[in-house]
Amino acid sequence: MGPGDAMNQHQIYEELKLLAERLGITVSEQNFRVTGVQAKSGLCTVRRRMMFIMDKHHALQKKNELLIDCLKQLPHENVYVVPTIRELLDME
Repeated sequence: MGPGDAMNQHQIYEELKLLAERLGITVSEQNFRVTGVQAKSGLCTVRRRMMFIMDKHHALQKKNELLIDCLKQLPHENVYVVPTIRELLDME
């Protein structure tokens, strides 16, 4: 069994969003298709608040990968993280 086996992709996504909130980041899913602008999911600052804007059309596994890549760059060592998520954040 590898990291993530104990939780399904939806549970992982919910835990990643909770961790983001604990780190002061709001995760917002948006429909990029209606904007007519070429946009990518990612971390940004809006009115001095950190937000992760997520393309709502991404597959759940892709959403998880994007959030993991973002969150592993941030100082999460002193924040409670469930063991499965901690393993995913610690992977190379």
